[in-house]
Formats: sequence, structure tokens, C-alpha cells
Amino acid sequence: MIITLTLNAAIDKAYQISGTVQLGTVMRVTSCKNTAGGKGLNVARVVKLCGEEVVPSGLVGGRTGELLEQLACHDGLNGRFFHTSAETRCCINILDENRQSTEFLEPGESVTELEIAEFIKEFKTICADAQVVTMSGSVPKGIGKDIYRELVGKVKRWGKKVILDTSGELMREGIQAAPDLIKPNHEELSMLLGRTVTTLDEVKAAAIELHKKGIGQVVVSMGKEGALLVCEQGIFRGIPPKIRAVNTVGCGDSMVAAFAVAMQRKFTPKESLRYAVAISAASALSEQTGHFEKEELEKIYPMVRVQELTVSG
Repeated sequence: MIITLTLNAAIDKAYQISGTVQLGTVMRVTSCKNTAGGKGLNVARVVKLCGEEVVPSGLVGGRTGELLEQLACHDGLNGRFFHTSAETRCCINILDENRQSTEFLEPGESVTELEIAEFIKEFKTICADAQVVTMSGSVPKGIGKDIYRELVGKVKRWGKKVILDTSGELMREGIQAAPDLIKPNHEELSMLLGRTVTTLDEVKAAAIELHKKGIGQVVVSMGKEGALLVCEQGIFRGIPPKIRAVNTVGCGDSMVAAFAVAMQRKFTPKESLRYAVAISAASALSEQTGHFEKEELEKIYPMVRVQELTVSG
């Protein structure tokens, strides 16, 4: 079983408008779709599509939290969420006629220290039957920047594999507990190390540096260029075929899901990377976030190339 954790879950409201966003005016929405959102929910959807048992978890509260659980259940995701007094946030994505996206992300209301302590106790029970746990995204107000460091450490002591996908101080603190896998992109890698990371050689050097800190697998997602993996077995680059992407939102979450499935199935690093790059590319061909068509995956998978790199080359 795979558990996906979303501490700052949200109702994602997708607004479709005719024309483009005009500030200071009344904009009419032509359609609206509500989805149980947050990076960990996207991960859970893809894990389910891959055919593995998955249970999403996290913090929800109020009427919005009730709606989130209902929407997740409608998607076939029977979660085990911890209920707080804070209302679950909403995030709005406005898509105009040119398919340009404008997002408004609420921060999430404050959670109390007592609620966090109670959640951590319950989370041990939630993870009891899991082999892999993913932790994704931001946190609401009231939660310290060291929360992922604490949770990663606990889950590892419980004998589970842990994947951490966050950014900034949350990631900087989280990696001190040596998660089994992290997945920063170029920008997140630069923020994490305090220097510009742009070229492949810079990405490789940065990933090697993080791996030496005790992180089992460091995966750097590079968009249409694929991904780089540094692990004990070596340095590998996964290169997808050229595709005409439809929607790249959530492709990183799809990659996290694929690596979680690969851990569950005990794939080799090269197999894991090929699988993850293929699923991420297939996700980019779907208009839905956290989704891919199996037919597209079957076409793309054999076309993904995996190169083994050297430290210097």
C-alpha cells in the first residue's frame, strides 16, 4: 500500500472563461469544476491509475473539508484524513480562451499545535500497512518549517520508504532526516543549495551533493528534457520522446507517483526512472491534472531512453 500525505489540501476550482482576464472588471465564468486538490491528491490519482492500492491522507476541516473528502471518494480515493477546526482552503485556476492559466492560491488557515500532535499520533496508525509514504507540497499556517523533518524521521523509524516533494525551508529542513527520495526541479534545486543550477553538469553536481548528505535517490525533474537520477547505483538520465504537451500542471506529481509505485514494486533505479519519465510525459498529454491514458503510456514507455552518466562526463 502507498500513503500520500497532503498537509495543505484544497478544493481546486477550475474556472473557464471566454476572452482573457481583465483586471478591475466583472468576469463571467462559462464553466466551473471542483476537484479534491493538493499535490498529494494528484499523486494518489496517478498511483491508482498505475494499479496500486493507495490511501490519501492529510488535514481537512469545516464544510470545505467535507466536500474535499466527498470529491476524493467520487474519484475512487477513500482517504483517511485528520479533521481540524480550520476550514480547508480553496484554490482557483482561471483558464482563458488562449489556454493561459492564472492561479489564486489560498494559504490555508491556522492549525493548532495540539491538532498537529494528535495528527502525528493518528498518522502512525494510518501508515501501519503501508510500504511507501509520499509527502507533498506546502503546509498551512501554524505548522513549523521542521514538520517534514519530523514526519520523515518518524516514518523511516516505522520501517517505511519515504518520498519528499516540497520546496524552500520545508525541503531544507526535511532533507536533514534523509528521505529515501526527493524530486526538486531546477528552480527548487537552486533555492535549496543557494546557487544557480541551470546546465546539466550543474544539475548533476547538485544532485550528487545532495545524495552525499544521505538521501537515497535524488531525482531532478527537467520538464521536456526528462529527469536526472543520482543514487548508490550510479547517475542516470531519462529522456522522453518529443511530444506535443497539452497540460504540464501536475506532471511532477505524476513523476512522484511513478517513483512510489516503482518502490512498491522494487524496480531497479533504471527501471524506476524510465517508468517515471514515461508516466510524466503521458500526463502532459492529458487535459486532466493527475491523469494519464494507459494507451499513451504504452506508446511512450518504449521510446524513453535511459543513459548512464559518469561524474565528470
